Amino acid sequence: MSEHVVIIGGGAIGSSIARYLTRPEAQAARPCRVTVLERDFSYARASSALSASSIRQQFSTAINMAISAYGIGVLRDAGRELAVPGEPPPCVGLHEGGYLYLATPAGEGVLRDNHAVQRAAGADVALLTPGELRARFPWLCTDGLALGSLGLSGEGWFDGYSLLQAFRAQARAQGARYVAAEAVGFEFKNGPSCTSIKRIKLSNGEQIDADVVVNAAGPWARAVAGWAGIDLPVFARRRTVFHVTCPEPLPRCPLLIDPSGIWLRPEGTGFITGFAPPADQDGDELSLDEPDHHAFEDFVWPRLAERIPAFEALRLHRTWAGYYEMNTFDQNAIIGPHPACDNLIFANGFSGHGLQQAPAVGRGVAEWIAHGAYRTLDLSPLGWERVLANRPLVEKNVI
Repeated sequence: MSEHVVIIGGGAIGSSIARYLTRPEAQAARPCRVTVLERDFSYARASSALSASSIRQQFSTAINMAISAYGIGVLRDAGRELAVPGEPPPCVGLHEGGYLYLATPAGEGVLRDNHAVQRAAGADVALLTPGELRARFPWLCTDGLALGSLGLSGEGWFDGYSLLQAFRAQARAQGARYVAAEAVGFEFKNGPSCTSIKRIKLSNGEQIDADVVVNAAGPWARAVAGWAGIDLPVFARRRTVFHVTCPEPLPRCPLLIDPSGIWLRPEGTGFITGFAPPADQDGDELSLDEPDHHAFEDFVWPRLAERIPAFEALRLHRTWAGYYEMNTFDQNAIIGPHPACDNLIFANGFSGHGLQQAPAVGRGVAEWIAHGAYRTLDLSPLGWERVLANRPLVEKNVI
């Protein structure tokens, strides 16, 4: 009988891994059955469904830029890449509107340093002076700005829920089995001191045997790691999103990141916007049923109106919240095995970048399981080694 790979978490990351692991080339290298455990098939609280769903090349580390370069290729060719025989081609609604980072004089140096790294990696990014910003975006107030960094291609936004469902549909069509079940613990071979997982315990009292276990549990990944005695520095951090409309159009509006930390992008006939709260207010697992409504009136709206005068007249239509699976060690993903457990593979801690990184990470983890090594893209810089050696790979561009 073939080996059994069990993926805990059926969101974008878990479904992308399942999709690649059930492809013929992976099965030829290591024949296996693939089961995905997902506790909520509605995905009502899944980060994949609640995300702002965007992709950028403007990172500060080479590995993140390489991951995004792979991801944009999959999104651009989603109709073919994610096709299921006999079904209509999937549409993920990719809009390459670009990212625009704005910097005050205090942040200009960081923007220029990042730009040099991005250009060296082949990213299509331009630095714009305040005058050039006003010429391109006449609705933008440039008071207090020193520089802007605009992605000219390979950046934008898409329908994250459609991408998740496309991954899931293709994985199932290729033989992956999705089970509505909640994992609650591990049983180890020859007792708890052994370094290999034998089976996964489920909340309904059942157990499922596994030869390889993948932790793709998103904001709840820390608990899964804890069942193996591993301290995963990943925490669920709430992020509130506000859907607004404005009576005046903002022609060619990109995804804008203000120096205040507020971000904004078009969404249908309106916009969505949000921010990262101060560290002393950024608690773990804050309720998603209670979005940060006060922040809109007290912080987001006033700052947006200063940067975009037309937003004095904006209207708030809807508010929701979702979780970032925040890696507090260095805000980068943790991918691959941990030496304390030889058949537990991690794909966690994406810190708000999970959807855009899902294509490359799914392929990479599947390659590691099937071949014992990365082949398409070397994800080893994101492995556990840096965490265990206390050598952070810090990502400067975290929104």
